[in-house]
Amino acid sequence: MLSRTADHLFWMARYMERAENTARLLDVNYQTSLLPQSAAVAEQGWRSLLSLSELSADYHSRYQGITARQVIEFMVRDERNPSSILCCLRAARENARAVRGAVTTEVWETTNQTWLEFNRLLATGVLAKDPASVFEWVKFRSHLSRGVTVGTMLQDEAFYFIRIGSFLERADNTARLLDVKFHAVESDFYGAASEKDAELDFYHWSAILRSVSGFEIYRKVYRNVIQPEKVAELLILRHDMPRSLAHCISKVEGNLKLVANEQSGDTLRRAGRLRADLDYGRIDEILHTGLHAYLTQFLDRVGDLGAGISRDFLVPA
Repeated sequence: MLSRTADHLFWMARYMERAENTARLLDVNYQTSLLPQSAAVAEQGWRSLLSLSELSADYHSRYQGITARQVIEFMVRDERNPSSILCCLRAARENARAVRGAVTTEVWETTNQTWLEFNRLLATGVLAKDPASVFEWVKFRSHLSRGVTVGTMLQDEAFYFIRIGSFLERADNTARLLDVKFHAVESDFYGAASEKDAELDFYHWSAILRSVSGFEIYRKVYRNVIQPEKVAELLILRHDMPRSLAHCISKVEGNLKLVANEQSGDTLRRAGRLRADLDYGRIDEILHTGLHAYLTQFLDRVGDLGAGISRDFLVPA
């Protein structure tokens, strides 16, 4: 396969997944911002979201102060923010159009229709009235796109590069989402909370589980009250959780093996080593080291893995 074709397929998938995960990040922050809390705590939640998305400097260059409405506008529809949902859906559509012959008609039409309908949705003003419904719509369209890809495409190299892009982006965003929550309630891991705090934390942890479609999964797996260490274990180490770090990296490595070439040995080794660390990791060891430090290191390793994939298979940046 031409590296240019692989590059478009890889980034088509990454941008669609990034749009979904941006919606998930915004959704969990929006839901938790509705809980009883001080204005300073609410602002810190939005500040953390911008920081972990590496968008703080970009945001502050255009907006005065931090408010929920401005952050949502910036991350959903601001055309000057390349990571906004609007820009991600447009980039996914343009990458799909560039390799129209490498994807099925259903994949192209779904991606194109998502872009067109999103613009019509924003024009109705629903983002200001009910942002949660916009986030749900974006997640649904991403699910639809992924389902059409799996259900209609030949499982060849084109399919493998799409899957690599999807799971690499998902691993990155799950780690960021968990890190956002960790910063919000750091005391959960290192100190006792009052009864009132524990009650509020239940809703915070419920929100993060729902943001990764994991609330019912948590109940099925652990069958007890929501505990921060169990949430971390579910989202980091459980292979049977579709959005966990372990599941995503396992899929990345598996698909990398299917497209391996003479120069990709080192990248495949990095992927295998990261998968092995997750396979044999223990949540008590991770928490002892420090969840934030662990997730920061994980994001660095995912970044290195993405750079290796780009170097070995795609158009050089």
